[in-house]
Amino acid sequence: MPSKNSSRLAALTVAAVCSTVSAVVLTSPAHADAIRIHDIQGATRTSPLAGKQVTDVAGVVTGVRTYGSSKGFWIQDTAPDDDPATSEGVFVFTSSAPKAAAGDAVTVSGTVSEYVPGGASSGNQSVTEITKPTVAVVSSGNALPAATAIDAKSVPAAYAPEGDPAANGSVNALPLRPSKYALDLYESLEGMNVRVGSSRVVTASDAYAELWVTVKPHENPTRRGGTVYGSYGSQNTGRLQIQSLGTVADFPAANVGDSLAGRTEGPLDYTQFGGYTLVARELGTLDKGGLERETTRQQKRGELAVATYNVENLDPTDGTFAAHAAAIVDHLQSPDVVSLEEIQDNNGAKDDGTVAADVTVNKLIDAIVAAGGPKYDWRSVDPVNDQDGGEPGGNIRQVFLFNPERVSFTDRAGGDSTTPVGVTRTHGRAALTASPGRIAPADEAWKNSRKPLAGEFVFRGKTVFVIANHFASKGGDQGLTAQYQPPARSSETQRHAQADAVNGFVKEILKAQKNADVVTLGDINDFEFSGTAQRLEDGGALWSAIKSLPRSERYTYDYQGNSQVLDQILISPSIRHDAFAYDSVHINSEFNDQISDHDPQVLRFRP
Repeated sequence: MPSKNSSRLAALTVAAVCSTVSAVVLTSPAHADAIRIHDIQGATRTSPLAGKQVTDVAGVVTGVRTYGSSKGFWIQDTAPDDDPATSEGVFVFTSSAPKAAAGDAVTVSGTVSEYVPGGASSGNQSVTEITKPTVAVVSSGNALPAATAIDAKSVPAAYAPEGDPAANGSVNALPLRPSKYALDLYESLEGMNVRVGSSRVVTASDAYAELWVTVKPHENPTRRGGTVYGSYGSQNTGRLQIQSLGTVADFPAANVGDSLAGRTEGPLDYTQFGGYTLVARELGTLDKGGLERETTRQQKRGELAVATYNVENLDPTDGTFAAHAAAIVDHLQSPDVVSLEEIQDNNGAKDDGTVAADVTVNKLIDAIVAAGGPKYDWRSVDPVNDQDGGEPGGNIRQVFLFNPERVSFTDRAGGDSTTPVGVTRTHGRAALTASPGRIAPADEAWKNSRKPLAGEFVFRGKTVFVIANHFASKGGDQGLTAQYQPPARSSETQRHAQADAVNGFVKEILKAQKNADVVTLGDINDFEFSGTAQRLEDGGALWSAIKSLPRSERYTYDYQGNSQVLDQILISPSIRHDAFAYDSVHINSEFNDQISDHDPQVLRFRP
């Protein structure tokens, strides 16, 4: 995934400009006595009055947004119709700070528009709005319309309908069935005053004053309080994002497993960063669940411990070196080999041609020593400037740390940024032509993406091949709440090609030596059940070791209420068929004060 920070630069800005699904065509105003909010919303996802002017639409203000570029307020009709598919609330986009207040009874005249958060190319659903409004306050201090409860009973088990094939899979024109599909229920409540009761937090609060709760506490729970994302058909319908209409400073610092106790109430919005969102006018009280960071066990004398850890764009200016060192020493118990992802060059995002990362790596090694850990040695291959994706100028790459007191690295000259590493057979055993070396760096599969780093290690006289990966991100995929159902996962194409390349390389090693110990690990940016993982495992060359864990423990990343697998350690048959221990060490993804958005993984085995 793109890092949460890099993908959320405008997270509090729910709308930038009021764009529409189609060009706005101004017509004569609709008759004021005929138009109610449910007439504007209609029984599908887009308004039957989109592009038309409406006059004197009546409602009571249920929430006011004064921040960001999507300033405005929500109104709700106090005389609803009897159709559960038609929402009784709508957002009034004012563009500047609105003068209305919650409890005002108002009439609004303006143009009905459909705004797509993130733009039409995002595939997101649209939000029905009244734009260019003229607002008249009829009275103030009125009681707000009773909030509609969102709970385990009201949210259906099915997530979304199949999109219309004639509309490229869009659900926009399909009649809403709120009693059958969760997304239809949420759409039928768009803009309305809603509430949730005491609910467990399933994604920690972030820097943008957001968190996620579940209204279905028994839906695929992790043992630590989250909600497992276990298949493309299991979308976890109880997840709901919570924002606040108050100040960021007042938003709770919540971890997974905490609870928002009592009543959380406000309008139901839809944003590009997570879809349906309860924008809380009234926020529940945080009850801490006491979640603590995990610590794995130390490897035994005869066990080799190999770990993967995405340190999220680490560069020399960061203030997280001591924390990362403590994570490696205290929580990972100083693994023998650590594959690091997202190590930036010596001046970080400054784009001046610098590609070396020795300052970054040695600063981390020194911090590890200061934390009581071993004096790691390291190997890597510098990328070609600005050719491996990630933050522009950062030149992220994978790096091997290894403890020379327990494991040695087999150096073979010839590995550089553009020369592909190969496999040879020497004295009946497999060997790399270069160590460290990069796998097929000129292959189109690695365009604007990190190239795999391969190296040979020796532990107690036995050779172990380690391949460090950082596959292409999920950037560009449609969200789970997209108008296209099922949503398109366009980024898979490149990851599939990358998986094929790595799988082919592993097969070359196993062809040269059937019982070779091969560990393929890193930020795969895809799930253990995905097509990417299936391609990595093709022919039995590899197996994702996270599948050895109970389903409730299979996650390395927490995104939009889903605890999911992005980081993996895959093992060759010789390791799989012997005894091994695998641990996903949860020190980051569930916490609001995380130093990376990924949890590290550790594999222990006897070569």
